[in-house]
Amino acid sequence: MRSVAFLAAGALVPFLAGCGSDVDEAGKPLAGLDIAPAARDQVADGGTLKWAVDAVPETLNTFQADADAGTTRIAQAVLPSMFRLDAEGRPVPDSAYLESAKVIETEPRQVVLYKLNQQAVWSDGREIGAADFVAQWHALSGKDSSYWTARNAGYDRIEKIERGASDLQVRVTFARPYADWKSLFSPLYPKQVMGSPDAFNDGARRKLQVTAGPFRVDKVDTAAKDVVLTRNPRWWGRPAKLTQIELHAVPRDKRAAALADGSLDVADIDPAEAQLIGLAAQGAGSPLQGSGRTSVKKLRSWARAHGFGPDKARADENELRKDVGAYLDEQQALRAFDVRKSLEPTYTQLALNGSEGPLADERVRRAIARALDRKELAKLVLTPLGLPAVPVGSHLALSGQSDYADSSGALGQADTKEAAALLADAGWVAGGPVKEQKKGKKAAGPESDKAGRQKPSDGGKDGQYVVGEDDNKSGGRGDGGDRHLAQEGRQGGVPGAYAPKGTAAPAGVPAGPLAKDGKALALRFVLPSGPGSETLHAVAERISAMLDRVGIRTTISKVPDESYFKDHIASGDYDLALYSWPSSAYPATDARPIYAKPVPAADGSVNVEQNYTRVGTDQVDQLFDQAAATLDEGEARDLIRKADSRIWAAAGSIPLYQRPQLVGTRKNLVNVGAFGFQTPVYEDMGYLKKGAKISPSPTK
Repeated sequence: MRSVAFLAAGALVPFLAGCGSDVDEAGKPLAGLDIAPAARDQVADGGTLKWAVDAVPETLNTFQADADAGTTRIAQAVLPSMFRLDAEGRPVPDSAYLESAKVIETEPRQVVLYKLNQQAVWSDGREIGAADFVAQWHALSGKDSSYWTARNAGYDRIEKIERGASDLQVRVTFARPYADWKSLFSPLYPKQVMGSPDAFNDGARRKLQVTAGPFRVDKVDTAAKDVVLTRNPRWWGRPAKLTQIELHAVPRDKRAAALADGSLDVADIDPAEAQLIGLAAQGAGSPLQGSGRTSVKKLRSWARAHGFGPDKARADENELRKDVGAYLDEQQALRAFDVRKSLEPTYTQLALNGSEGPLADERVRRAIARALDRKELAKLVLTPLGLPAVPVGSHLALSGQSDYADSSGALGQADTKEAAALLADAGWVAGGPVKEQKKGKKAAGPESDKAGRQKPSDGGKDGQYVVGEDDNKSGGRGDGGDRHLAQEGRQGGVPGAYAPKGTAAPAGVPAGPLAKDGKALALRFVLPSGPGSETLHAVAERISAMLDRVGIRTTISKVPDESYFKDHIASGDYDLALYSWPSSAYPATDARPIYAKPVPAADGSVNVEQNYTRVGTDQVDQLFDQAAATLDEGEARDLIRKADSRIWAAAGSIPLYQRPQLVGTRKNLVNVGAFGFQTPVYEDMGYLKKGAKISPSPTK
């Protein structure tokens, strides 16, 4: 979501975003893709790939509110996309569908001309053309409420779509300029899906009869928890190497066992399961081998050393020997797999609910930000996995993406003395009288989120929640503050990020909890409690220790996974929380609702869109709107970076680290694994031919 200096040294760099520097601050991805690349002539023809998903998707329509990661994976394999993402998270045309796409007019209206691949056809034999573009525009424009859409960003700016000079050309005219036009029509659904509300709402939930990718949807089997994709016989591109892809729903804590028993070939896994595969590769010896019978005492010691829980390690001798035998069989099977690793195009943040209470004061939020050692937190999560432990420096892009710049200097580096001074300036002092507080008070108020916006994961690799996408609206006023922001940034911060001169900075750790007006500075830190949340809990504990050093007390509250997002994050029932946002190649569109200033609704509630921290400013809204409306890519990039610096200064959310991507993969599978930013190339996936060696060029 990096400047060269930041990548090289892992240090915070001076705030440069929007200051006219010629230095490319985007840098490179912190970790490349890890997919065992092989040239196509080294890949065997045929075979089935069994790939884990979290659940059988509720819908195959990516534009519906309950679409999930499985929906996206299917769409990538079976539907056209005008643009796909490369290894640096930047949009590139997909030549299977598109010969070219460019802005051909800007006055009086922006006009984009798409020239389609003349071989591109739907699975029913019909050419992909203007009728499909028109149907998708009408469905997603927001003008017909009969379409139950989750988002209409970008499509609401289109004025008309028409055939070009031939059937292979599509002209799209915009009523208002739209910088993120490349985000549209990716994926593109056939007019049979988009042509009527009934077809849109219900027709593509469990089946897609017409597709146009290397694979097609053969069946969705909810009983077997499978989605089966088979080769598309009408595919005109490079033929798919695999005969079939089976997407199989397996809980994350059961995936190592599913890999071992042959139920899966590829699965996103947690660090604990990655460790199991690593141990299998080392070939740990068996305590059951050798002459003589291993004593129960030695067997229990071996079991504890190999991760057996207390109950299993204390089981009676026969049960213990049975469990050890099963473990060894699983380890033997796991030797056929390796762990391919990269960094997800997703970052984990500390969210601060600024709707009321102590965190409504931005000095307190900034103090929390200054108290955090983000590099230490990144090391805690990523170093044990052998991944680059570099803190994320932007809310709006990740290292390698064109909009990335490290703007964390808007708040300055970790500094407990400065944090203590900010808290003192806000009136929080050590040793003040504390009145007994009533129990059961919510951390924040009754704001409502706009329906259909949130996209939580179901616990994620580390129990973190990934939340997702959309919309656009204007706001704000210019106050000339950007110039002042940039000036202050050269000194490592922005106005207000530091306590005013003359504020006493406590020399050491406060003698006790801070208090103000008889209330202790105590915050409720809400976390999910389900499987896979161990990393999340470790990060929260470390953050709590850092805040304790400056006199901020935290109470960690672990809640059920199913209620974590809906009942706590979206409803505002928390002070501090950890969840993740995916990065986007189109932040002016996709990130705006995440940071938009909350707006009072007619019923007295507050519409927060996706801004679950409830912290926003008019200036940030205005910068997003300007970035979305300019067709100058350099200007749009500068505006996005300015917006990010202001988001940092508001301190509603603190980006911590890019999430690890660990994929257990059968060793002879190639062109599949940890993709990082890149959109998978499904037709190149397959099994390595016997005797073949991996090549650095997977697309030849």
